[in-house]
Amino acid sequence: MSSPAATAPLDVLAIGRAGVDLYPLQDGVGLPDVSTFGKYLGGSAANVAVAAARYGRSAALISRTGADPFGEFVRRELSRLGVSDRFIDVVPGLNTPVTFCEIFPPDHFPLYFYRDPIAPDLVIRPGEIDVDAVRTARVFWSTVTGLSREPSRAAHFAAWDARGRRPLTVLDLDYRPMFWGSPDEARSQVRAAVGQVTVAVGNLEECEIAVGETDPDRAADALLERGVQLAIVKQGPKGVLAKTRERRVEVAPFAVAVVNGLGAGDAFGGALCHGLLADWDLEETLRWANAAGAIVAGRRECSTAMPGEADVRHLLDGSVARV
Repeated sequence: MSSPAATAPLDVLAIGRAGVDLYPLQDGVGLPDVSTFGKYLGGSAANVAVAAARYGRSAALISRTGADPFGEFVRRELSRLGVSDRFIDVVPGLNTPVTFCEIFPPDHFPLYFYRDPIAPDLVIRPGEIDVDAVRTARVFWSTVTGLSREPSRAAHFAAWDARGRRPLTVLDLDYRPMFWGSPDEARSQVRAAVGQVTVAVGNLEECEIAVGETDPDRAADALLERGVQLAIVKQGPKGVLAKTRERRVEVAPFAVAVVNGLGAGDAFGGALCHGLLADWDLEETLRWANAAGAIVAGRRECSTAMPGEADVRHLLDGSVARV
């Protein structure tokens, strides 16, 4: 799949993490005893962009890599998987992030991030943002990790300011405690960011950080009260709740034999972008996103596991029973 033309408005422009995932090829084994690993493109924002590209959407990523072989791999894989790398610069002196995990299905997948002293994606500066690309992108996707350090935090707010709270300005409430000095610091920054976006997506723990609520309906209502137009609350085995000011939709999950659950949320995000861009009914969009997440949960890696349209339709047509 070719990269989008430099002058064409993008369907999906994401900003955030890009790196290398080194995932065990052995299940139920701790890292001290793992002997073989697979190497994959990783990073939540990168995965979402790849997931959107799998549906034929033009996608690009704003990020940074180190001047090292892993950085070359990241940029090459993004291009191979249909995501433009034209907004990705190399930062001398910093290492491309590497992430390890352990795989203990069905629900235990510890992550180990190597991002010190600072990850390249966190040194994006406000003046480096292509504001025209941000302004014209049909979907602008960001995650709260980018708010955890400066200058990335200022760059995110500069991008939102340029976009002017245009529809489909999405914030993934992807809260990772290890990236923050404290939960209170995260709460302060995430709550300010919610006021800049029109779509918010997160699980119950992430909603607590964003709005102080863990009840799904109250969390969605609190997001709407802060100006979000679409609030999506992921409830794990209970499915997904979404609310607008006019509508409440709840969708059940799909049954799947879990291999690695780490990429399911990013698959959900890419599919959500696709459904919103297609102007599907909200329930249809959520069912599609749930199905995409279930498919990736049944696969080992994240980026290269993202499903295409035929995969999702096959599941939606009933080849795997829904819960």
